[in-house]
Amino acid sequence: QLHLEESGGGTVEPGGSLTLSCAASGASISSKFMGWFRQAPGKEREGIATISAIGGTEMYGASAKGRFDVTRDNAKNTVSLQMNSLKPEDSGIYYCAARMGTGLSLRESDYNIWGQGTQVTVSS
Repeated sequence: QLHLEESGGGTVEPGGSLTLSCAASGASISSKFMGWFRQAPGKEREGIATISAIGGTEMYGASAKGRFDVTRDNAKNTVSLQMNSLKPEDSGIYYCAARMGTGLSLRESDYNIWGQGTQVTVSS
């Protein structure tokens, strides 16, 4: 059974960078489209980025476009999210998720396997 575990969260100053990692175990993610989501306090979970199964094709939410970069290493069974020029509004719990079916999607309902999340706080 596929299990996802995020790491790399922490506290960073505005304008800083952070890289989140998602390690998959129990099964290969090489055939799965993967996504990153964020949930801020009091808000719904928001799609941040998604990447195709073999990599090379990505889609970003409006808040992430131009600042974040999603990559994957299928040989290592991992997905990463490089976040640059961070803002306080980027704070929240970041989740890695595996999609049901195929196609780039930032809809939460299209994903059925989720990690526990990692906290990111952007504050001076």
